[in-house]
Amino acid sequence: HRTMPIARSAGQIPDAAWTSGFREMTEPWKGAVGCLGVAVFFAMTIGIISWQALEQSPEQWVLRGRAGGMLWERRRGALLLRALPAGRPVAVITVGGVPAAEPPPPRDRCWQDSGQFCYEWEEAAELRLSLEPPPAPGTECYGVTWTPLRPDVMLKDCFSMANVSWYGGASIQAQRWPFNSAESPAQPFVSGDFGKNPTGYGPVLERYFLGSTGVTVMVAPEVPLVLSLESNRHFCLAGSGGPLRYLLCISSDVAAAHRHHLVQAQGANPSPFPPPCRSPIWWYYGPMGSAAKIKRGLRLHARRLKRHRLQEGVLALGERSTDTLAAVDHVPMQQRKRRSLARAWDPALINPLQLSITLSPYTSIASPLFLRSLRDCEAGYWLSLKPHFRGCLVPLLTTWKGRLCARLNVTSEAALSWYLARARRLRQALGATYVVFEGAEGNAFLEQAVSPPAELAGDRYTGVLAAALATLGNATIISAGARSSHLPLFVQMSPLRSDWSHAGLKGVIPSVLHYSLLGYNFFIPDAVGGSLAGDAPGDPELYVRWLQIVTFLPVMAFSTPPWLCCDTWVLNLTRQCIQRHRDFVVPLIIKYSEEWLSSGYPIFRPAWWLSPTDPTAFTVEDEFLIGDEVLVAPITEKGQTWRDIYLPGQGHQWMDTNTAHVFDGGTILRNYSASLEEVPVFVK
Repeated sequence: HRTMPIARSAGQIPDAAWTSGFREMTEPWKGAVGCLGVAVFFAMTIGIISWQALEQSPEQWVLRGRAGGMLWERRRGALLLRALPAGRPVAVITVGGVPAAEPPPPRDRCWQDSGQFCYEWEEAAELRLSLEPPPAPGTECYGVTWTPLRPDVMLKDCFSMANVSWYGGASIQAQRWPFNSAESPAQPFVSGDFGKNPTGYGPVLERYFLGSTGVTVMVAPEVPLVLSLESNRHFCLAGSGGPLRYLLCISSDVAAAHRHHLVQAQGANPSPFPPPCRSPIWWYYGPMGSAAKIKRGLRLHARRLKRHRLQEGVLALGERSTDTLAAVDHVPMQQRKRRSLARAWDPALINPLQLSITLSPYTSIASPLFLRSLRDCEAGYWLSLKPHFRGCLVPLLTTWKGRLCARLNVTSEAALSWYLARARRLRQALGATYVVFEGAEGNAFLEQAVSPPAELAGDRYTGVLAAALATLGNATIISAGARSSHLPLFVQMSPLRSDWSHAGLKGVIPSVLHYSLLGYNFFIPDAVGGSLAGDAPGDPELYVRWLQIVTFLPVMAFSTPPWLCCDTWVLNLTRQCIQRHRDFVVPLIIKYSEEWLSSGYPIFRPAWWLSPTDPTAFTVEDEFLIGDEVLVAPITEKGQTWRDIYLPGQGHQWMDTNTAHVFDGGTILRNYSASLEEVPVFVK
């Protein structure tokens, strides 16, 4: 008996077996399928991100002109200025005050205008870029305007110093050329006195910055500007709680960029230049106790200069000596009784020397004029605070040379008229050839943490005062410059330390280049040897090297006569330098002053003026050109009788005036000899 197999239909699975098999098979596969789905989704996400990173450039064009264009770089949150057609980087501007990780602007809100680009960071700020009319052929300009959308947004644009040398802006205590290595905390862009604030900005500044890549930055005059310098990283422009507006222009090179800027700046119509001072200035630091003592001291000083055959020049009185000698009460002209000052001073006492006097816009709170103005409720002569209720103005008090003082209100026509009339009267009565005005720098309101009135915001005090002083004639000297380079005024440079540092001798040439770049070509350098205490007072070598530099500047000034500091040979050298200044340098300055009047070109020029594409020239800070034809390369290192000299201008030739040897331009003379009695000077 055999058991027969159960008959089954072909291809049919038993119901029970199929159901149980399905249940057994799907449980482990559920996890596998889920994991596979997650993996596919993850891979697709990574792929999309990678595609975006590969296909979309981190830089996006936002405004393009003919010579260049602006791009937005997402990685750093920066605006890039590139020159076309090669795309050469000209400036990198890191943006502050808005989200740095913002994606590239998805849509131009000004898309209908090809000459503009607009974008808004929601509830933060609005950016507007625009193509602007160029000042001259060969340049292209872009307007940049940031507008905060909330009062707490502080907008800041930082210009990179990587591969760019920067010039212009503000003078600093230890001046550098370029200013890349300078350091300064964020502070209002206002001229100042280094004696009051050593870390502040100095007496000469302009809202103009020049980069070695051929870019210029000009900040709008109405912007309450804040500037910071971070050594070898960047400098930052910020608007103090308001819009930030500036103009970017690009040119083929740094010299062309500055020339194009000068075309734009020539709209200021420069006035005839001050007459060059062929003879030196001798500052008087003798007895000052009384008018009689000052007169005796001046006569004695004049006799000593004559005895040492240095009798030509100007004897310069400080402010205190001027006040004592004049014995004038500071009262308005209409209130002052006429009095003669002839008995107080006779200019013939110092013939053939001329006299210079010094005034300032400050008056002591103990002066009769100030006390009378308070009694008569006429404080309008002084900068004042508005009273909360009806009543007299409250004078804004500040310090000047250790005294509590009030400052002249230059917005008052009556105050300015009185001040100018007083200056004319003193100049005539004392027989002075030159009048020095100290204390023109600074904003007294900002110093007291008080918001200034709109008409005196920023450096407008300096500009208004300079314009008024220019009416006194072109023998006027002022201690500061801001928006006043077109006026026929001499500008007195800041005092320097008596040492070899950049706050002393090494800072002279960078200051010369800085002043001249900003349009202040007619300056009076600090006295030979420095006028502030330093590490090397009475050092004959320092005195000689300083003397050799100022020989080639507009004016030679002395506080310490050579016979007091040094040997007889230094006295003889001083006579030779004064003669060289009179016969060789002054005619050169007159020649290039005419060129400055017609073109705006600086009289004292950096090496890159003739080598605008040579990176070596961008950092030369111990040489300068007078026009295009004379190169001065002094020694500024203690104990050295040699130096490396960069001769600019490939294709030109230069002759050493000491040896008559001729060298090619565009080269460096290594270890070039220059004894203590010599200064290397080359003529093209």
